Amino acid sequence: MEIKVAKFGGTSLADAVQIAKVKKIIEADPARRYIVPSAPGKSDRYQIKVTDLLYGLESAIEQGEDYRPFYDKIFARFTDIKRDLGLSVNIEARLEEVLKNLLDGAGADYAASRGEYLNGMLIADYLGYAFVDAAEVILFDKRGKYDEKRTEKALSERLRGLERAVIPGFYGSMPNGSIKTFSRGGSDVTGAIVSAAVRADLYENWTDVSGFYMVDPRIVKHAKKVESITYRELRELSYMGAAVLHEDSIFPVYKYAIPINVRNTNAPEDSGTMILPTIESYDGPPVTGIAGKKNFTIISIEKNGMNTELGFGRRVLACIEKYGIPFEHMPSSIDTLCVVLEDAKVKDNINDIVDDIHRTCEPDSVEIVRNLALIATVGKRMRESIGTAATLFSAMAKANINVRMIDQGSSEMNIIVGVKNEDFERTMVAIHDAFADM
Repeated sequence: MEIKVAKFGGTSLADAVQIAKVKKIIEADPARRYIVPSAPGKSDRYQIKVTDLLYGLESAIEQGEDYRPFYDKIFARFTDIKRDLGLSVNIEARLEEVLKNLLDGAGADYAASRGEYLNGMLIADYLGYAFVDAAEVILFDKRGKYDEKRTEKALSERLRGLERAVIPGFYGSMPNGSIKTFSRGGSDVTGAIVSAAVRADLYENWTDVSGFYMVDPRIVKHAKKVESITYRELRELSYMGAAVLHEDSIFPVYKYAIPINVRNTNAPEDSGTMILPTIESYDGPPVTGIAGKKNFTIISIEKNGMNTELGFGRRVLACIEKYGIPFEHMPSSIDTLCVVLEDAKVKDNINDIVDDIHRTCEPDSVEIVRNLALIATVGKRMRESIGTAATLFSAMAKANINVRMIDQGSSEMNIIVGVKNEDFERTMVAIHDAFADM
C-alpha cells in the first residue's frame, strides 16, 4: 500500500471544527497512514496559540507568579476539544500530570512540547489510530543535537508494527529522558523524519495556504502560486524568510528523494505545491520565488591592495566571530570587502567590531550602512536564462529603487540585492511583477 505522512499545522488543528476537517481529509485517502500534529494554533474562537500559553505557564511558575490563569486557559482549550468531538481519552488527567511536572521543574522544552503531546492524544482517539509519544522515537544526543541514526532505527522499528499512528511533532528526548524540542515550527521537521523512517511515497504538509507563492501574499496580494519547486530552491527561500515550511525539514526526506506536497486544510481540493528533489525540465520562468528580510547592517571595508594581502578576509571575520556573530553575506571587489550582519545578532557591538577591524586589519576606511533589507530572487533555471539580472534591475530602476548591494551565489541560483528598509515592500512587488507572467 502507498504510504503518505500527513503533518497538520496549528491553524489546521486550532479547535474541534478544524480537527473535524482534518479527519475528513485523512479518511479521504487510505494512504494517509501516519499523522503528525502540531499544537492548537489561533482561530476565530481562540486568539492565542496553545504553545504561547504553555511558555507563559512555565515562565510564571519559574518566576513564582500566579500561573493559574495560563493553566485554566490551557485546560479549557483541550477539554473544549474533547467535549466538542465527543472523545473518551482522559485528557484531564494528562493536563494535571503536565502541571505537576512543571511545578517540579520540568522546564521550558517540556512545557513547549505539551501542546503537540496533548493534541496528539486527542487526535489519535478521534481517528482510532495508535498514539506514539515522540519522546520514545525522536532522539537527541547528549549535546542536544538531533541523532539521525538512532531516531531512524527506533522510529522504523516502532512503526513497522503499526498500520496507522499519530506521532506528535516538534519534540523528542535527550539520552537522560528529558524533553528536547526543535526550533519553532519544528513539527515540519518531525513530519519529514517520520516520512524518511517509513520510506513514505509522499510527505503532505497541511497548513492554511494553498501551497507556496512566488512571494509572500501578505506583501503582494496578487502573488502567483508556484506549482513545483526543488529542495534547494526552497532552502534558499526559507533561509531568506519564506515561512511556509521549516528550512530544516528538507534534510530527512532528501536522503530518500521523498517529495513534499504543501496543501491547504481549508481548501483540500487545491493541488498545492510539490517540492521535489529535482526538476529536470528547464522550461518555465527563470525565477521560482522571491523572499527577503529587513534590518541588516553592512560593514564596508576599503584597503588598497587588499587582494594581495594574505589572510585579510580571515582577520576581518575573526573580529566579528569574537562577538559570537555569524555573517550573512560577504561580497567583495579588488580593494573592497563588505560583510553583511543581521541587526538582531549585532546588538550593541558594532562600534567595538569596527574598532577591532581598524586595529587588526589597518584598512583605509570603514563605512557602516544601516537599515538595510535583503531580498533574494531565486530560481533553478536562472543560469539557463539570458537577461534575468537585466530584467530584475530594470524593474527596480523603473520603480525608482536604489540598489545598495548586489551578491550572486556561485550556483547562479539566486541574486541578492540590498535596499533601504523602507523600499522593501516596493522591491518585492517590482521583482514579482517583472517575472510572474514569464
